[in-house]
Order: sequence, then C-alpha cells, then structure tokens
Amino acid sequence: MDGLGRRLRASLRLKRGHGGSPRDNLGEAVNEPERTQENSLPSFAGGQHFFEYLLVVSLKKKRSGDDYEPTITYQFPKRENLLRGQQEEEERLLKAIPLFCFPDGNEWAPLTEYPRETFSFVLTNVDGSRKIGYCRRLLPAGPGPRLPKVYCIISCIGCFGLFSKILDEVEKRHQISMAVIYPFMQGLREAAFPAPGKTVTLKSFIPDSGTEYISLTRPLDSHLEHVDFSSLLHCLRFEQIIQIFASAVLERKIIFLAEGLSTLSQCIHAAAALLYPFSWAHTYIPVVPESLLATVCCPTPFMVGVQMRFQQEVMDSPMEEVCCSQKST
Repeated sequence: MDGLGRRLRASLRLKRGHGGSPRDNLGEAVNEPERTQENSLPSFAGGQHFFEYLLVVSLKKKRSGDDYEPTITYQFPKRENLLRGQQEEEERLLKAIPLFCFPDGNEWAPLTEYPRETFSFVLTNVDGSRKIGYCRRLLPAGPGPRLPKVYCIISCIGCFGLFSKILDEVEKRHQISMAVIYPFMQGLREAAFPAPGKTVTLKSFIPDSGTEYISLTRPLDSHLEHVDFSSLLHCLRFEQIIQIFASAVLERKIIFLAEGLSTLSQCIHAAAALLYPFSWAHTYIPVVPESLLATVCCPTPFMVGVQMRFQQEVMDSPMEEVCCSQKST
C-alpha cells in the first residue's frame, strides 16, 4: 500500500509540473463541453459580437439569356489580411449566401409591388458549428418596375426576434440612403451581444430625424429565444405536429412544404426546437434553394423546407420513408 501511495503522489507531482494542479486539469476537462456548446443555436453568453457580415444581395441579369442570378453588391465589413484557410472559408461562405437569399430560382421579372419577407437560413461549417442568415427581402424605393433585393445579416447567434428588429432599422435607413446604414451597423458591430435579460442601447443619427436611441433586449430565457412557435401552430394540425416530433425523435427524413419563405423558415426552426433539450444533428436546411433540391434524395436523415412551387419536382424524386408536412391553413 505504501508503494502504491508513493506512486500516486509521484504521478500527481508530475501532472502539476506539466499542466498546473490536478484541480486545474480537472477544471479544463469539465469546461470542454461548455466550449463546444457555444457553437449550438440555443445557448450564447453575453459579450459576443452581434454579427459577422451585413450583405446586400441583388439580382443581376446573366450575360446570356433572360435569367437573373443573385449577386452580393454590398458587404460590411470587408475582411483583410486573412490567412489562407480563413480566406478560403470566407469565399465558400460568400458564394453560398446568394443562393439562400433567392432560393426560388432565377426566373424573375421587374415588379412594381412586392410584399416584404423576413426569413432565415442556416449554414453548417465543416466542424459542425452553424451560422444563421437573417434576411429581409423587399422592393427598393423608386419609380417603375424594379427587382427585389435582400438585406442579409450573418451571425453565429440564434435570436430571431432581436435580429428582426435590427432588420427593421436597416430597412428604415435603406429608404433614406445606403450611407445611413453604415454608421448604424458599425455601432452594432462594436457593441457586445447582451447577456440573457439584458439590454444594449445604440445611439444612431438619421438625417431629418436627429439622434435616435435604439434599445435591443435579449429575452431572459435564452434557451429557445431563436424560435417562434406561432407559425407552426397556425399552419399545421395537432396530429401533424405530433407526427413531426415522432419523426424527429426517430431521426427520419422530414420535408416541410409552404410557399412563403417566412412561414417555411419559422415552421422548420420551431419543429427542430421541439426536440429541446436535445438538438437535430443531421442535415438541416430551413429553405432549400432550387439548385439543392437533390438533397431530398439523401439516404441519411434530414429536415428541410421546400417551397410549394417545387412540390412536384420533389415528389418525383427517388425518396424513401419521408415524413412530408404541408401547410394546412
């Protein structure tokens, strides 16, 4: 026993010499899951930045044909001096975003009226972490027919109500000038994301209106602050919601069908949140772009949203054991 005790004491002294006290090492092991959890949607500590990018995505006519393609026409901030790996990751991100801002294809025509839409999408990184795109699609001010554009905020933080308010402020400034948006977003970028139940106040100047103070409050219960269940409860019957929950628990393939981007993204976010305190770990695309409709043929579990205009194409695809939910109201 004495020999065993000496060996244990020697082992502890060796650990202290290489990595601090045993208690410190234990603390590092306990904290590791907490660092991983920060990458998931529901849990975020205060002190983070609100967003990574503000992008404006517009439709530009292709050189050949009458179709349009979505293109980033404004980016804030511009990233400089990135390492090669970071630059490649940014290029992949910026290449994918326009497809999700206009998931309904390239067949557009100039319009005189267009109802604004607020929706969101999720991009999953190689390491499993997720970035959320908060979008406001609207028709820019001006005379005559014109094409819609999208204001898109990319963030690692899931808080849809709060970002909807930020998009309201962006839209209000958009009606005046793009130049008015910049100082507001710069102030937002410099502000730390509030802890649950806390408020951050931004000072912003608008021509002809003077200085405004904008308060952004984070809900006290931060676990499900990224979800609005009203659309799910309004659009689907109780039996459908139970079926979706059962399919999600059993890790099956789930497709949502609706035409409106707002309805589609809100319903699928709410459906994924039904699993709380667990989370959906498989393919997750709230609004599938036309170019990615083949996703429904994947052999692995997925939860995706598809616009009604693509219903026939999806139903004709080779699929097996899919739970398909269509807006019933």
